[in-house]
Amino acid sequence: MRNLEKYKGIIPAFYACYDENGAISPERVRALTEHLLKKGVKGVYVCGSSGECIYQSVAERKVVLENVMAVAKGKMTVIAHVACNNTADSVELAAHAEAQGVDAIAAIPPIYFRLPEYAIADYWNAMSAAAPNTDFVIYNIPQLAGVALTMSLFEKMKENKNVVAVKNSSMPTQDIQMFKDSGGKDFIVFNGPDEQFIAGRAIGADGGIGGTYAVMPELFLKADELFRAGRIDDARKIQYEIDRIIYAMCACKGNLYAVMKEILRIRENLDIGGVRPPMPNLYPEDMPQVKKAAAMIDEAMKMAAAL
Repeated sequence: MRNLEKYKGIIPAFYACYDENGAISPERVRALTEHLLKKGVKGVYVCGSSGECIYQSVAERKVVLENVMAVAKGKMTVIAHVACNNTADSVELAAHAEAQGVDAIAAIPPIYFRLPEYAIADYWNAMSAAAPNTDFVIYNIPQLAGVALTMSLFEKMKENKNVVAVKNSSMPTQDIQMFKDSGGKDFIVFNGPDEQFIAGRAIGADGGIGGTYAVMPELFLKADELFRAGRIDDARKIQYEIDRIIYAMCACKGNLYAVMKEILRIRENLDIGGVRPPMPNLYPEDMPQVKKAAAMIDEAMKMAAAL
């Protein structure tokens, strides 16, 4: 009997951690893992979009996961995103993730070429076969992957007994309902878009995986706590604050992940580097807006603490 409770909660998408030369920093990976562990989140989602996986080699992604697991194993849920844009590398990362003892592996569909659904299913099932004792999470993010998880493809993937969840990052909230309804009570659906976390929970999401969670985990933890307690109006108040902060961060010229990493440095004294090109790092003119967004997080946390 699978323990699906370990997936129900707030799971930040883990940020890429680089040194001053732009290389993966094992020390900073461990530091961010310790930081999130202390914040009390349910787990971490490693080497996904927020982890800049498409700009990293197979060897680098192994180093990231190994250092996350050195801190997190047995202490919080770890989901490793293992998809690469070819099956062989994805299979290699899947086998490595299982050897590390992760709770689940996850994968987007192949990008660039438009493939038939049976080919996408074969791609995902090959990863799952390389990690036969590990849960599998389908990552649905059509706005970036270029292909959506259709209900017919979902039904095909449910034939694989290791498929236990969908990380749904499509914008239509009803997609959560459709996957939850078809998956049944013993199937997990994660809300993906951070701006609709409470809406996603209300329509059936069991928890959330999000790219902005790690820069303000307290707000998402409090929103989830209030939702679970039936205090929907108060949960919505926090969601409004979260959305204002996200829009403020997105107003910068530099990449959003660069902005959030700078906020972590300002607020938490946690330096995990910048972002990897071709994503743009911060520009000097970004700093007033970055500081404004950091202050907004501080104020929102005061509000949340009073609820």
